[in-house]
Amino acid sequence: MKMLQFYKLQDEERRLRVGLLKDGSEIAVLREGLTAMDIIKDSGNPSLLAEVEHCKLDEVKLLPPVTNPEKIICIGLNYHDHVVESNMQVPKVPVLFPKYNNCLVGHDDKVIIPEEVSQCDYEVELAVVIGRTASKVSLESAMEYVYGYTIVNDVSARDIQLNEPQWTRGKTIDGFAPTGPWIVTGDEIGNPGQLGISLKLNGETMQHSSTKELIFDVPYLISFLSRTITLQPGDIISTGTPPGVGMGKNPQVWLKAGDVVEATVEGIGTLRNTFAADHG
Repeated sequence: MKMLQFYKLQDEERRLRVGLLKDGSEIAVLREGLTAMDIIKDSGNPSLLAEVEHCKLDEVKLLPPVTNPEKIICIGLNYHDHVVESNMQVPKVPVLFPKYNNCLVGHDDKVIIPEEVSQCDYEVELAVVIGRTASKVSLESAMEYVYGYTIVNDVSARDIQLNEPQWTRGKTIDGFAPTGPWIVTGDEIGNPGQLGISLKLNGETMQHSSTKELIFDVPYLISFLSRTITLQPGDIISTGTPPGVGMGKNPQVWLKAGDVVEATVEGIGTLRNTFAADHG
């Protein structure tokens, strides 16, 4: 199933609602007061999925599909060709960095580029949403801890990221983790290591690859992380980006006000965002 969070456009209070996308355009709305996190934490309770009404997708504003994860763990340099274009060495263990809840925005939200940033880059990524508390899980059982998958655009301020001792500040700017448009449960995806992944900038394809090119795949990442970090329901693991980022182009391509970015992962959909300048 495809689970999404939204508010109705006619709702002046903008109350968060949860629903299930039925046929690409119709939403089965669940009872008021629920969040996606409630459903993820209690996924074995079918009563939470009781439909109370229906509405159309074009009647709502989509929100990030998880609004308050405890952790957003991102993986850097996790596609072979992206390592090459970044002029870095193939990592022997996963390269980790965080994003925080301040980074989250939803489908069709604007992403504001701060005045300080002149090298704003895009990165389409398959993201894993954890469904069960995971601590010291084996490689063989790792997939049992997946609730579903979504898309993250790991927006990056390269001029900050690569000129400071750590990547954190350049990766955790407000709004720099567009996520969505919804979560697709694991039973609909099958093998997350065989998905097409791509990104368009103003209609032009910039990234195009497959998750089969991941250096560290989804089961490995879950097992590796859970050795020392207890993963909680709703946590997001963003698995890295394929080649074609703006930094690797010749000449380099940096996002600017008015740019439209569409990040697509097979079996999930397309996450679209427009970029805008910070006017203070």
